This record gives sequence, C-alpha cells and structure tokens, in this order.
Amino acid sequence: MKYLTLLAALLLASPAFAHMDPAEHGSIAAGFTHPLFGLDHVLAMIVVGLWAAQIGGWAIWSVPLGFVSAMLAGFLASLAGVPLPVVEPVILASSVILGLLVALAVQPQTHWAMLTVAGFALFHGHAHGSELGAAEALPYGAGFLMATIVLHAFGTLIGASLQRFQLPLRILGGGTALAGVIIAVG
Repeated sequence: MKYLTLLAALLLASPAFAHMDPAEHGSIAAGFTHPLFGLDHVLAMIVVGLWAAQIGGWAIWSVPLGFVSAMLAGFLASLAGVPLPVVEPVILASSVILGLLVALAVQPQTHWAMLTVAGFALFHGHAHGSELGAAEALPYGAGFLMATIVLHAFGTLIGASLQRFQLPLRILGGGTALAGVIIAVG
C-alpha cells in the first residue's frame, strides 16, 4: 500500500516551473529534471518498468534498456535536425498504450516488448532534443538519461514487489492509461 501512496503522490505533484534554466542550474540538472517535470514522461517511464517486471525474466533489464537506447537515438535525431511527426501525441499515447498492456497483463516475447517501448522512446528522446534550449547537449542528454533510468528502476521495483499480486499491478497499469487519457483531453 505504501507504494501506491508514493505513486499517487508522484502523480499528483506538480512543479512550479516547467524546466530548470541550464544557465542557473547547469545542463545536467536541466536534463535530469526535464522528464521529471512532465507527467506524460513520468507515467510512460514508470510504466515501462512496471511492464518489464510483469513480463519478468531478462525483460526486467532489457525492456528499459531498449527504451533508453531508442530515446538516445531520438535525441540524436532531433539534434541532427531530423524531423519526427506527431511527437507529443505519440508521447501521450505511450502512457495510454503501455498502461493498457500492463492492465491487460500482455506478456509478449521480450524482443517484441523491447521494440514496442523503443518505438515510443524514439519520440520521447526527440522531444527532449527539441527542448534543449540553451543547455549543452552532452550533459543535458546524460541528465535525462539518468532520470529515465531512475524512473524505470522505480517502476521495476514496484512491479517486482507486486509480481505475486497481479491485481494491484494491473490496476496501476489501468490508472496510468486513464491518467494518459486525462492529460490528452485536458
């Protein structure tokens, strides 16, 4: 129950500012906080960990790694000026779809799960790159990659702790999907 309370607190908290100023706080801090200040990013990154734990086996580390790797590719594509259409709608869809996969306890082969999260991660990374602003690319990228790993680990820990209790895990997935829908229409 304490994990549900913590997750609810994280989902309800909202920062005063959208992003940190890299000139004031440094590029690593700006990059690290960037995904933490967007509920759409937080939901998607935590649910990746939930799903990885739900699938189990080597998915526990390879599914989040697939996300991080593809997110880096999306970031680099953005820095190179490669356009990617419908970035924000796909980011919002990632919370909804990945949440539904957890809610429905979909257990694909690990490589399919990796490809699924990687597809969404490409858009997350592109968004981070397009919002680089005055930050230096390398430290900013390192910052948001670290934050993503922390969020994945948080989701994986929750998922692993609920592995024997599938109903709460599935409810968290459904709640994530619902929150994604609310963000999308709100």
